[in-house]
Amino acid sequence: MLKHLMLLLTAVLLVAACGQRPSENLEVDLDDVDVGELQISSETMNEIIQNIASPIEVAALINALNVPYSTQYLADPEALSTNTTSFEMAYSLGALSADLGYLNMYEKTGTAVNYLSSINRLADALQIGQFFDFATIKRLATTSSDLDSLMFISVNSFNNMDDYLRETQRSNLSALMIAGVWMEGLYLSTQVAKQNTNEDLKSMIGEQKLILNDLLLILNNYNNEEIIAGYIQDLEQLKSIYDEVKITYEVGEPQTIERDGMLIVVQSESSHVTMSEETLQKIIETTEQVRNMQLNIKA
Repeated sequence: MLKHLMLLLTAVLLVAACGQRPSENLEVDLDDVDVGELQISSETMNEIIQNIASPIEVAALINALNVPYSTQYLADPEALSTNTTSFEMAYSLGALSADLGYLNMYEKTGTAVNYLSSINRLADALQIGQFFDFATIKRLATTSSDLDSLMFISVNSFNNMDDYLRETQRSNLSALMIAGVWMEGLYLSTQVAKQNTNEDLKSMIGEQKLILNDLLLILNNYNNEEIIAGYIQDLEQLKSIYDEVKITYEVGEPQTIERDGMLIVVQSESSHVTMSEETLQKIIETTEQVRNMQLNIKA
């Protein structure tokens, strides 16, 4: 059953293309960066995007903890779909995608349709709706009749929207979509951590220190935009707390695997997060403040 839910969640998330987190910070090749303007190459940007933690991990862990479903964790799709600036719309599109993952993990398909509708409106307003097959995704998400097709369409939609935003010189909006989905995923996990003591969840929250550094690297590329500079300032508050989190790595035994008909040796590695309860509480509180501020939600 969990595998089935994971496939459905993976499929309907617009950001399902995001990969697993790395075990260390992304190192940017200086050849990719124009120091004067901090221009990040497409290759480096793609690598950062792939390293952003998908909400799949957050929703799956919350579900595994048997935490009851709660609408209090979610943003209002109707309110966010009425944003007026392209920056707000891009950020909200990301946040609603994260909420959509949570809804589908709990099989709230009726409510999920509302989020799909809002995502579709935002995509249309950003002139990327032609890459979002709303009718097909809605049908597949509510019937779960063809998960493979649903997964392909959703992943392909995100990739096409992201590519088009960059081709039309709007990579700043792509960066905000990424930031929105990450912040909402962190918000969901920290809200659950308020009431549930779990070491896996705590470690996941702590590991976001690495992702936050990458997000700031992306967003600082567009800090000449006033609204993005505001997002950066908000995230810097969170970063100052994450500086208290320590992440160490332990090298494991090398393993031999077969890939493309050849035997290769890969080095295994595990990470360990050290974070006090006081720091965790500060992350929980600051995440809530920043998330609500960025989505213009009154506490």
